[in-house]
Amino acid sequence: MTPAIEKAKKAKINFDILKYQHDPATTNYGGEAAEKLNLSPDSVFKTLLVALTGHKSPLAVAVIPVANTLSLKAIAKALGAKKADMADPKVAERSTGYLVGGISPIGQKKALPTVVDDSSKQFERIHVSAGRRGLEISLQANDLVTLTRGIFGKITAE
Repeated sequence: MTPAIEKAKKAKINFDILKYQHDPATTNYGGEAAEKLNLSPDSVFKTLLVALTGHKSPLAVAVIPVANTLSLKAIAKALGAKKADMADPKVAERSTGYLVGGISPIGQKKALPTVVDDSSKQFERIHVSAGRRGLEISLQANDLVTLTRGIFGKITAE
């Protein structure tokens, strides 16, 4: 049981856990999840950490479709920061308590400002890491925003 699953259970939201056999040679974690679980890549979301400049929090979380690219300018604007850069993977792991490829937006060691891409609202359910490679949690986008105390925003690159 991961902290993400524990937090979802505690909140009594409706969710499902999906498991697949992770290939250790794979580095495209979200793409692998979509493929092995036979899900649309548009409904599978990856969790990215960004380092912020000009914001009270040094880090923030972006949740975007696995096939898309994050717009650093857009997430900085959504959070009212001057600038955003990709966070160092080791910093991301230390801050969240999860390993890269298994970072869940839910149940992180330290609550961070979180922005979930607007495109998530078009799906009945979206899929995000449940806190371990090979483990996804399926839930409503609104529930994800509630669990992370996040906001919705248009944060993908055109």
